Amino acid sequence: MRESVRVKTLDFLYFDAGGGHRAAANALKQVMEHERRPFDVRLVNLQEVLDEIDVFRKLTGIRLQDIYNLMLKKGWTLGSPQLTVGMHLVIRLFHAQQVRVLADFWRKSRPDMVVSLVPNLNRAIFDSLRAALPRVPLVTILTDIADYPPHFWIEAQDQHFICGSSKAEEQARALGRPPEKIHRVGGMILNPRFYQIAPFSDSERAAERARLGLDPAQPTGLVMFGGEGSNVMLDIVRRLERRQLIAICGKNEKLRARLAALTRHAPLFVEGFTREVPRYMQLADYFIGKPGPGSISEAIAMHLPVIVERNAWTLPQERYNAEWVRENEVGVVLGNFRGIARAVEELLAPETFRRFREAAARMNNRAVFEIPGILERIAQA
Repeated sequence: MRESVRVKTLDFLYFDAGGGHRAAANALKQVMEHERRPFDVRLVNLQEVLDEIDVFRKLTGIRLQDIYNLMLKKGWTLGSPQLTVGMHLVIRLFHAQQVRVLADFWRKSRPDMVVSLVPNLNRAIFDSLRAALPRVPLVTILTDIADYPPHFWIEAQDQHFICGSSKAEEQARALGRPPEKIHRVGGMILNPRFYQIAPFSDSERAAERARLGLDPAQPTGLVMFGGEGSNVMLDIVRRLERRQLIAICGKNEKLRARLAALTRHAPLFVEGFTREVPRYMQLADYFIGKPGPGSISEAIAMHLPVIVERNAWTLPQERYNAEWVRENEVGVVLGNFRGIARAVEELLAPETFRRFREAAARMNNRAVFEIPGILERIAQA
């Protein structure tokens, strides 16, 4: 009987560099509580735990996670592979201090399991846990479709890894991780709302589009670049001035105002930060955005073909995602968004659109419902 199982405490580690890590942790916690799993899930912001030794804040006055978000918002991502190398060097230099601070935290919090949803710091997390609570298992859930080695997600250490793609699974095996420590799931963690939302009928969809000032008969693109938005959305919307669009700007109110002020030949609905992304995706026919693992996975869960960009400005950990889009034939990958008008025209060609949409519909990502059982089995081992 489940009532007789001791409730164990799980610490979910996240940070706010981008919105995906916190969102994944929250979604997983929500499902586990709904399923009444025998866990007390605590969300731990790793940035806050390590604030006292954040060398980036000491040098610049800005937290590391805030530097990252500013880069995304401004589009300052050229040279990000080199920045990643530099960041890893700093992390290695401060490794001993990170281990000390984290070990002190574990001794006070006393978790039964630690679940990391953050990259770059898993070696320090592992070493600190072994120093403080050597019998407590560490599980790293990759919130990227694949790893960006070395020392990004997967480390050669005795822990569990949950991988959402065959590529990530192969990478873990290549580092010598035993099969019983590698757990494959169907994709990225999505909010349960993407599974719970009831599909619109044709008449409901038409009515909802009309309510937003859109033409129910026109193909509709959804333009979205994460929770911070991106100024590249302005260029995309201008280049698609004859295409009907929904633009979601996240927390970027300046961008929202600039988009709303545009004069266009086709309808445009502009939204800011919203929890209704699944509904807007239901109203769209295709997705345009950066190749982030969350946004791609959300779009495909709603059966939307995607158009993404891959070039020197693409974050290194997201470059494989563009290859994944090609391999699975769920959309178009551009060298840059200057070709967006032609890409939309090609995607909407009836045969191409049907093929992409059917491929998206065949994907069966149930990761957020698969992972709780994996964690429970690890905890009971």
